[in-house]
Amino acid sequence: MAGRDYYEVLGVERGATKEQIKSAYRKLALQFHPDRNKSPEAEARFKEISEAYAVLSDDEKRQQYDAYGREGVYQRYSQEDIFRGADFGEFFRGMGFGGFNDLFAQFFGGGASGRSGRGEDLTYNLQVNLEELVQESSKEIEVPRDEVCPTCDGSGAKPGTSPQRCTVCGGTGQRQRVQSAGFTRLVRVMVCDKCGGRGYVIESQCSECRGRGSIERTRKIKITIPAGVEDGLTLRLRGEGNAGENGAPPGDLYVALNVAPHRQFSRRESDIYFETKVGVVDAVLGTELAVPTLYGDVKLSVPHGTQPGTVFRIKGKGLPKPGSWGKGDEYVRVGIEIPRDINGAQKDLLKEFRKRG
Repeated sequence: MAGRDYYEVLGVERGATKEQIKSAYRKLALQFHPDRNKSPEAEARFKEISEAYAVLSDDEKRQQYDAYGREGVYQRYSQEDIFRGADFGEFFRGMGFGGFNDLFAQFFGGGASGRSGRGEDLTYNLQVNLEELVQESSKEIEVPRDEVCPTCDGSGAKPGTSPQRCTVCGGTGQRQRVQSAGFTRLVRVMVCDKCGGRGYVIESQCSECRGRGSIERTRKIKITIPAGVEDGLTLRLRGEGNAGENGAPPGDLYVALNVAPHRQFSRRESDIYFETKVGVVDAVLGTELAVPTLYGDVKLSVPHGTQPGTVFRIKGKGLPKPGSWGKGDEYVRVGIEIPRDINGAQKDLLKEFRKRG
């Protein structure tokens, strides 16, 4: 990994705030994430900016870096410890592709979750309609994910064989390099290049998963959508993410709900809004309208003398209020439709009306 200055890597000043550092990383992560950017240099750049963010977003590590530089950070922290504590999930769950753990494992052979780390979290974007939110509902989604290989039971080794402890690192997954500079002794912890940080090597790979210990399967999963949920709500399904490594628990599945725009209604929290028009005569004399709601049409009495823009409330015809009793209301805004063309008889009547008014 390149040894450029972390502040330079993120493009921020040395006195940058945490929010400025987070904003800079978010922008660069979107630009260089390997799932999005297929250029040869994207992977190295993504590793570089992720390490810079992991250090500068942590007060203690940033203080160590400001005082002793990158070598000082590596003297005090292992590569795994550098990334531990940095919340990368908040960035990657909203991007529509996988999380950081598998990328870390791919880059460094270990991962922020360790050699036997918990499986990667997954995100699934699901669009729902307003009508589906009037009551609790269920949906079945199909999610591609990594599952434990049934042939090798997740070991990655050919049946009848087993992984062997790495002879270079002794099963730790790490190597140490000691450097002396005058009276200073620097110890750098590195990922073992023989086992890739796993602590073991597979001499005879499983033919089905080719040593990965997992295979990709598309699984049908039933989810429950609470009534009245807001747009952007994320449901967490524990254990429905990718399989963990070496028997570790699987990750979680995050289902992000997107409420589709409606052709008739708009929404504000649990209340529904609808706009309609009545003719001039109906506004003057009063009328009765059939107004659509999420629960079917209802009759609305429009009294005589109704003014343009008058808003009527229909109680209980909004969405259920999540976490509490009751429902919102529907608000109907009534406009006045002015005819563009009228015949002679109609003109005479209106003139007489004006004269008498």
